[in-house]
Amino acid sequence: MVELPEEEKKPRTSVELFAGGGGLAMAVHQAGFRPLLFNEFNNRACETLIASAQKTLGVDGLERTEEKNPKPPQPGQPAPLYPGDVRDLDLSALQGEVDVLAGGPPCQPFSAGGAAKGDEDKRNMFPAMFKAVREMRPKAVICENVRGLLRPSFAEYFQYIQNELRLPFEKRVDEVKWQEHNAHLTRILDQLSDEDSDPDHYKVVMVRVNAANYGVPQVRNRVVIVAFRADLGVDVDAFEKYVKTERFSADALFRSMRDEDGPYWKRHSDVEEHVRDRVRKHLPKVIKEDDCQPWRTLRDAIQGYGTDVKLPALPPVDLERLHEKFDFGREIEVVGHIGWPGARIYKGHTPNELDRPAKTVKAGVHGVPGGESVMRLDERVPDASAPYRYMTVRETARVMTFPDEWHGSGPRGEQMRQLGNAVPVVLGEFFAKAVADALSAAGH
Repeated sequence: MVELPEEEKKPRTSVELFAGGGGLAMAVHQAGFRPLLFNEFNNRACETLIASAQKTLGVDGLERTEEKNPKPPQPGQPAPLYPGDVRDLDLSALQGEVDVLAGGPPCQPFSAGGAAKGDEDKRNMFPAMFKAVREMRPKAVICENVRGLLRPSFAEYFQYIQNELRLPFEKRVDEVKWQEHNAHLTRILDQLSDEDSDPDHYKVVMVRVNAANYGVPQVRNRVVIVAFRADLGVDVDAFEKYVKTERFSADALFRSMRDEDGPYWKRHSDVEEHVRDRVRKHLPKVIKEDDCQPWRTLRDAIQGYGTDVKLPALPPVDLERLHEKFDFGREIEVVGHIGWPGARIYKGHTPNELDRPAKTVKAGVHGVPGGESVMRLDERVPDASAPYRYMTVRETARVMTFPDEWHGSGPRGEQMRQLGNAVPVVLGEFFAKAVADALSAAGH
C-alpha cells in the first residue's frame, strides 16, 4: 500500500474492547501492536483469553483486574483484563498511549439472529466505544460489526454511528433524542473542509466486506469501520482504496478447479475422481478472468491450506465413532477436534460444501450447536448419497482462521458461540496492518 519509513519504530500499542474469544485481539497483535488492556464481559470468553494469551496474544499472560481506571502496563508486564461492563471503566489514564482502539460492539441489536431493535436495544454498545475514544484519543479505531447495520430500517441510525465517530466530543446528553443529535452533528460536518485537522475529529472509512474476498475460508458478510484522528494527516482516500481492493475471488477458485488437473486438485490430490467430476459439473458456465487469488475452501481449511501458513491436515473424523464423541485430534495434539453426533439437514439449514468457502459461522442461536455447522462429505462411491456430520470445534476455528493454539473455554456450544461472534483473524490482521501502514506513511 505505502512505502514505510526506514527508521526503526517503537512497537505500536492497542486496546481491545468486547474482546470475546480473541479474534480481533489476535489479529491486532499479529499486525505488530502491543496490547495495553483487554475488556470482556462474558466469563467463559475471559477464560479463553487467559488460556491462550501467551501463544496467541503476544503477552506474558493476562491478569484479571477490578481496577476501573487502569494504567498502561510496561513492556514485559502482563496485560490487564477487565472482566466487566466496559461502561464502568475510566480509560483516561491511557490518553496519548494508544495507537489503535479495536473492538466489535455486541451485534445482537442489529443482527438477523437477534431481536434487531437497533438503537433502542440496551445491548447497543456503540456509545461505550465513543466514550472510550473521548477518554483515550487513540490514533485510530477499528470496529467490526454485522451487515445488518446496512438494512434500510437502520440506515439513518448507521449514519448517526459514523457521524458520532467523526465527532466523538460532541457528546449527546440523555434528554436529547438521537435524531436531534444527528441533525446537530450533520450541521457541523457540512461546514468542515476535507483539510480538517482538528484533533477532536476523526476521519471515517466504512467498508462492506465478505471475508472470503480477503482470504478467509468462509463467506462472512460484515461491516468494518476504521477511523483516523484528523490531526494526523493520514491519506484516508489511499487507505480506503487499498482496503476496498479485494484479493481473492470465486472466479479464481473456479478457474483453479475447472481442469481435471487444475491447481486446486493438485493441492487435494487424494480427492476421488468421481468427486472432482461432480464439483466440476456444477461450476458456472461463464467464469470471469481477474488478478485475484482463489477463494479458500472448507477443504483447504481442514487440510491446512486455510491461511498463508500451512498447518498439518486435521485427522479424518470416523463416522462410525461419532456416537462416542471421540477425540480425533489427540494423535497430533490438536485440541477440540472431537466428533459430535446427530447431524442432519433440514429446511433453512443446508450443509457446508467442502469445495466452497464455509457458510457463515454463527453464534449458536439457530437451534443446532454452532448454528448451521453441518458439512456434506465426499460420496464414498459414484452416484451414492453423501454422508453428513457436524464440524468439530477445531474445524470451525480453522474456518475462522484461528491458530490451533487457540483453546476455547467451556462446553462445545459455548466455544462455538465464541467463534461465531468473533472476527476472523486473517480479516482483522489485514485491516490492522493497513492501519499501521497508513500511520507510518503519515509519519506516526
